[in-house]
Amino acid sequence: MQTKTMKDTDKQLRDAVLRHLEWEPELVSNDISLAAEDGVVTLTGFVHSYAEKYAAEKSAKSVYGVIGVANDIEVKPRTTRTDPEIARDIVHAMKINVAVPDEGIKVTAREGFVTLDGKVEWQYQRREAEGSARNIAGVKGLTNLIKVKPHPTPVSPAEVQTKIEDALRRSAEVDARRIVVSTQNGTVHLYGNVRSWFERDEAAKAAWAAPGVSNVVDHITVVP
Repeated sequence: MQTKTMKDTDKQLRDAVLRHLEWEPELVSNDISLAAEDGVVTLTGFVHSYAEKYAAEKSAKSVYGVIGVANDIEVKPRTTRTDPEIARDIVHAMKINVAVPDEGIKVTAREGFVTLDGKVEWQYQRREAEGSARNIAGVKGLTNLIKVKPHPTPVSPAEVQTKIEDALRRSAEVDARRIVVSTQNGTVHLYGNVRSWFERDEAAKAAWAAPGVSNVVDHITVVP
């Protein structure tokens, strides 16, 4: 009986994720398949852009009950582009994005798989650089190795922790009572459990926004 109930739950979750993917306007491919087991969703098939692959993963994570996503979708661009073309377009996209620093980021493309490297002042700049690269035609995969620089003015761990805890309490999307924060030398560790991937991401964003934070290690688990 327990096995049957678990299989029924997996089927319900699979159907919920499938409906959510069909609702997502960024997804145009009809070649995405998925399976669900014990709350973990596996995405397979192919799409024509890395942005679409990312949108599928983000959409799946937003469904209540999903505790993990394995994104095995393959990117098959409609047209073949050379690595220099891809790299030049990414550099240009980052230059016209006011949230991305003019210097300090290196772009490497190899057979359509892109690596970003360098250092920035804030996490949002790192995120924006990745977003600029993600939307370029021809990109098949993306690895973001950009690091956030340590804050020039030392901030006490207690002050950083207090700011993060205050931000979590202010957030309407996060139950701060379920999260424990510890800080050391600019690195923040988040512990506890939340009800959804969205809530987990919001907690990490709150931690990254605190002055003096150069790294966030997210140990939070999703428990619907």
